[in-house]
This record gives sequence, structure tokens and C-alpha cells, in this order.
Amino acid sequence: MKFTQLAKSLKEGLAPVYVIEGEEAYFRDSAVAAIRSACALQNPMLNDARYEGENLKGEGLAALVRDLWTLPFLDGRRLVRACEFYPTEREWEGVLKAYCAAPCPSTVFLIVNGGKKAGAAQLSRKAGVVYVDCSREDEETLSRWLFGVARRAGLVMDADAAQLMVRYCARDAARMKAEVQKFACLLGEGGHVTRAFVEENVAKDVEYKIYELTQAASRKNFALFSEILTDMLAKGSDEYAVLAALISHFRTLCEVGLSDAGDAELAKALGSKPYAVQKNRETAARLGRARVRELYEKLYALSSGAKRGVYGKRGALNAAIAEIFFG
Repeated sequence: MKFTQLAKSLKEGLAPVYVIEGEEAYFRDSAVAAIRSACALQNPMLNDARYEGENLKGEGLAALVRDLWTLPFLDGRRLVRACEFYPTEREWEGVLKAYCAAPCPSTVFLIVNGGKKAGAAQLSRKAGVVYVDCSREDEETLSRWLFGVARRAGLVMDADAAQLMVRYCARDAARMKAEVQKFACLLGEGGHVTRAFVEENVAKDVEYKIYELTQAASRKNFALFSEILTDMLAKGSDEYAVLAALISHFRTLCEVGLSDAGDAELAKALGSKPYAVQKNRETAARLGRARVRELYEKLYALSSGAKRGVYGKRGALNAAIAEIFFG
């Protein structure tokens, strides 16, 4: 299940074994906190155990299983966590399979992983294991989640304001939650969060600024491009990073413009969304396939030259800007 479905699931009861996995640390931490709260522990010092995956080999794994069978003391349940634990198929078959088939009824076992590796992926499909996906969500899902967070904080948030916040915060759930808490202090109970309010009170993430920069480059809007670039450099962005972002943007336009694959197929290959592919195709068609390819090749050559010491980093970026807007 997705993290956003966990709260509803917990209302129906706790499962004996969970795999909580994904790169979004806020979702992982919130999932653990929600399950811990559902356990209603009164004596966490006695009934909340944590193990690190690096120690769960051989005797360490055997000790974990013994702890899973330990009865809670002065509580109705016991919580056992294994963090960054990626059991192999052999460890599953030899140790964990029997436990998951008939787990201790008073223990809730959590495997909490930041990465996705084969062992944990296999474990998530085993009988008796509930998988909670804490991957970073797409903009639409995060917008709905953020709308709910704002509502629970006593705020009314417009849909376009939620979408803009997701982009400004680069889909960072922890930062969005903190921004909502700030809004609650600024606006008070029943406050109305509009798009204009977000624009005024939320700082743009570097990732979103790069998106705006590359879009300005594609539209050949030199005034907007210069304004965004000046702001980025003043706040510590590196010229090499800006040049790399421009190269990546024009490489994507080149790939999309030259491909005959459908939007959905190409989106899957690029790890993007069909809508993004469609918009990039429109941009590539407007600029011209030959021009897009020429820009990508020239910007790449400038970057290579800068790495070899032929240009300084600012000189390479200035040459790239001249090529984009005046070439």
C-alpha cells in the first residue's frame, strides 16, 4: 500500500509484520510513528526495540527472532524495528519465513528501509507481510496529501496553491509539512492559503528554479532567464551546475524530438510523465529538431572544454547563454 493509505489501514487493525520502504524519510518516519501510536505503548523503554541491519547476521539475526517472541511487559503489545535490513532469500527461508507464517500475536515487527534492494522487495511479497511504499510521490498525489495536511491544521488551501507548493518544495514532504505549520501561525484558524500567498511566503527550491530557468531558455525569454540566473548565483548555485542543467534539458528535448515512440512509452523509458513528454515535444518542434540537437552538442562541448581547463566555469556558462539566445 502507499503511505497515504496507511492511516485507513490502521483503523482496521494492526498487522503483525510491516516492510516500510522508500526514499521519502518523512513518510517513513510518519509511518513508524503511526504504527507506534496504534500500538499504544505505555512503557516504550521496555517494549520498543530497535535493531540496525548491519548487526543482523548470524547470531544477531537469531537474537532478533528471539526478541520477536518476547512478551510485552506492562503493555498489550511489543514493537520491534529492524532498520536498513535487507534479508537474503536464504535468511528468509531459514529464519523469517516460519515467524511470518505464525507471528507472535503481541508483537508488531517493522522492517524500515530507505533504499530498495532485491531482498526487501522479495520479502514484501511474502505471506503475512504488509508493504508500505514510502517512495516520493508524484505531484498530483502530493497535492491531495498537502490539501489534507492543511485542512487538519485548520487552513483552507486552494488547489493551485497546493500544486505550486509541491513544485516550490521539490516534492519534499517534510518541508511542505513545515510550511503548513508556518502558514497556521501566520494566518490563524480558518486561514485561506492562495497561490499568491504561497508565492509570497514559500522560497523556491533550487530544483524548481532550474526548471524555471530551462523553460525560460526554451522560450528564449532572456530577461526572465537573466533574473532567475542572477538570483541563483547570488544564493550560491554553481555555474557548472547551471550549465549541467541546461545540457540535461536540451538533451531531453533532443531525445524526445528525435523519437518516434508514443508519449506513454517514451515517458516510461525516460522516467517521466506522458504530459511532460508531450510538452517537451511541442518545445522541440517549436525550436526545430536540428536547432535542439545543435544546442545540445555545443553546450556539451563547452562543458567538456571547461572540465579540461579550456574555459573558466563562468566563461563556459556565458558562452552557453550566448549560444542559446544569440546563436
